[in-house]
Amino acid sequence: MNKTTTLLLLLFPLLFTTSLSKDLCHKDDKNALLKIKKAMNNPYSFISWDPKDDCCTWNSVECGNANRITSLDLSNDDVSAQIPPEVGDLPYLQYLIFRKLPNLTGEIPPTIVKLKYLKYLWISWTSLTGPVPEFLSQLKNLEYINLSFNKLSGSIPGSLSLLPKLEFLELSRNKLTGTIPESFGSFKGKVPDLFLSHNQLSGSIPKSFASLDFYRIDLSRNKLEGDASMLFGAKKTTWHIDLSRNMFQFDISKVKVAKTVNFLDLNHNGLTGSIPVQWTQLSLQTFNVSYNRLCGPIPQGGDLQRFDAYAYLHNKCLCGAPLESCNVIIQATDLYL
Repeated sequence: MNKTTTLLLLLFPLLFTTSLSKDLCHKDDKNALLKIKKAMNNPYSFISWDPKDDCCTWNSVECGNANRITSLDLSNDDVSAQIPPEVGDLPYLQYLIFRKLPNLTGEIPPTIVKLKYLKYLWISWTSLTGPVPEFLSQLKNLEYINLSFNKLSGSIPGSLSLLPKLEFLELSRNKLTGTIPESFGSFKGKVPDLFLSHNQLSGSIPKSFASLDFYRIDLSRNKLEGDASMLFGAKKTTWHIDLSRNMFQFDISKVKVAKTVNFLDLNHNGLTGSIPVQWTQLSLQTFNVSYNRLCGPIPQGGDLQRFDAYAYLHNKCLCGAPLESCNVIIQATDLYL
């Protein structure tokens, strides 16, 4: 072995160690992350964020191909703080998650509007207040918005319908008021899964919803009223529909439900008419029409008898299995007359 070969062998471990210690993370991203850590009072989830280390190796973050921060995820922490404005200083961020942080307060900072590559925004189970930001409509790459289980108030910005790539919109369990925006009847892109339950929304559903084919829609536990029959249709591909605990009033007798429907909950409304025979063709895992004003026999067949009486209770004169037979109801009515 000559002297040159020996020297290279001796230097190789040093060269290898030097290459590993090289900081791949962009210095601007590292500075922004350290500011975020300080502003959030050094949460436990960020304990690995040592300035001496490559920030691409830190917990709760991920780097993309260009070694720029593309994901920031702070979840299940007892941090007491607000979302720092420096979040907007991570220009290549695609995934932003603040989840199960009960002591996270304040509003969603407007600096988020700088995140032009943001695809996935999940802020839930916090104590955030303020409105659903209008500026979210400027983030044209957003595909997923989940702002559920917060304390957000005010109306839903109709401009969210302008997002061309939106596939999922979840605003449930807040304190939102007002009506469902008329613009939601004409989303610019595909029709997203829409979850607006457990708010204080009022008014009627936009009539333009008749032309939309929601795969999943949940409007339960609001103060919505009027006709919701336009959400149904035999040619639609809906899988999940929950209208429970509102004030909807329409005749379901001629309502045809898509054969794809698996979850159908209409309880606690003012629905009238009788259950259509066509509903026996459905393959249902969840079904409830209790606390309405339905009448007539429950059609026999399909999955309708697979559910117990709880799914049908407290209707005007609904009868047949799993409730009392229609003959018993008729006899009781004759006696009363």
